[in-house]
Amino acid sequence: MGNISSNISAFQSLHIVMLGLDSAGKTTVLYRLKFNEFVNTVPTIGFNTEKIRLSNGTAKGISCHFWDVGGQEKLRPLWKSYSRCTDGIIYVVDSVDVDRLEEAKTELHKVTKFAENQGTPLLVIANKQDLPKSLPVAEIEKQLALHELTPSTTYHIQPACAIIGEGLTEGMDKLYEMILKRRKSLKQKKKRRRHEVRVSLHEVPRRVPISVGNPAACVLALPLPVSLCPSCLSSFF
Repeated sequence: MGNISSNISAFQSLHIVMLGLDSAGKTTVLYRLKFNEFVNTVPTIGFNTEKIRLSNGTAKGISCHFWDVGGQEKLRPLWKSYSRCTDGIIYVVDSVDVDRLEEAKTELHKVTKFAENQGTPLLVIANKQDLPKSLPVAEIEKQLALHELTPSTTYHIQPACAIIGEGLTEGMDKLYEMILKRRKSLKQKKKRRRHEVRVSLHEVPRRVPISVGNPAACVLALPLPVSLCPSCLSSFF
């Protein structure tokens, strides 16, 4: 697939929010994307934000404003505010922490059901795939019930290892592709709505007289408005 970064202006920045349970590896993903190297991190209290120009893949050169929001239970109510009107959502999952997959599923489904997030592209990063006890991606997809997400949600699940950066470029390429498709779809829908409005305005029925002095002769005519004769007007009141 060729480079498609020309679809978005170099001066435009995508807004992407990164969510997931605590210790899933969100901040490690963020700084691997920024510095292309492993950065030892501490649990996020609140959020981290970075503006990053992607340096690899088909999205190379695209500027993204990332918001990495803490995953502790007390911080999750903030997810709605940070994910509102975003271009894309990255949801990071710990592939080894099987005991918390149900919790991860519950929180993910909450996010995708927010009214403001309907149709927002979703990239699920199955992190820590390098570890021996990590679940296969197909099993994680099943455990998270991704097929049960809202019908408008397009998603991709990507196996990854944030420490060495494996899978992140491929994941970002997929997210960027989904964002472009959504923008194209929204643009087409907007164009169709405008056309429908123009057509409906031209097709509004107008009562016009075809015989002066004969109210019964007034018929519906399209498409241009014509002034009614006094005798016809009197028949309406």
